[in-house]
Amino acid sequence: MSSLSLAVRDSSTMLRRNLLHARRYPSLTLNLLLTPVVLLLLFVYIFGDVMSAGIGGGGADRSDYIAYLVPGLLLMTIGGTTIGTAVSVSMDMTEGIIARFRTMAIHRPSVLIGHVVGSVLQCVMTVILVGAVAVAIGFRSTDATVLEWLAAFGLLVLFALALTWIAVGMGLISPNPEAASNNAMPLIFLPFISSAFVPVDAMPGWFQPIAEYQPFTPAIETLRGLLLGTEIGHNGWLALAWSLALTALGYFWSKASFSRDPK
Repeated sequence: MSSLSLAVRDSSTMLRRNLLHARRYPSLTLNLLLTPVVLLLLFVYIFGDVMSAGIGGGGADRSDYIAYLVPGLLLMTIGGTTIGTAVSVSMDMTEGIIARFRTMAIHRPSVLIGHVVGSVLQCVMTVILVGAVAVAIGFRSTDATVLEWLAAFGLLVLFALALTWIAVGMGLISPNPEAASNNAMPLIFLPFISSAFVPVDAMPGWFQPIAEYQPFTPAIETLRGLLLGTEIGHNGWLALAWSLALTALGYFWSKASFSRDPK
């Protein structure tokens, strides 16, 4: 078999392995999925009227805040799902299976590729589920064209790929799964200090650069513009640049960490 055929075969095998693990141990994925759903319901039904009045400067209208909130929650869902990837990679590293794989005649990067592809698929599934809950409670995107829907989906997949590679790197350098979970917490914490819940202009002046110059804010504003027709401006290019840069950083970091001989 050619090198490409071996790589595809071994990567497919590792992907099946990770999907089987996710099916047999659904509690981790379920817990990560419940967080954005609970936040969605909390912010819509508890804070929705107040937040919409504060953002719009007019009367309370919960439906307006649902439309504002959902794009940020979808990207936050991706960040939360990739925490499970960091934990899964760390478990493989600490439980000895990676050491076993190193002794086998397999395509070595296929171990990481299986984790990455499996995680991206999980991200897509969880985003669809959270989106379904959002639609059930009133979210609508009637003005988006088919091309804008495809662009939004492509952005979500690309962002999921970027965060997954970062999470894989975090899992590889963590001494245990608990440390991996803690190391990956910024992936779910950063959306809280972005434009996911309130506009950047509504934040204190000293805090606005922190919220603006991070990967989640341009991605959220781009997704919001694609789904709701708001102004995207330079955020589209920034979201693409952040996604590609994080993908490259995570890939080379993970590759270097995985290739390093165990101590």
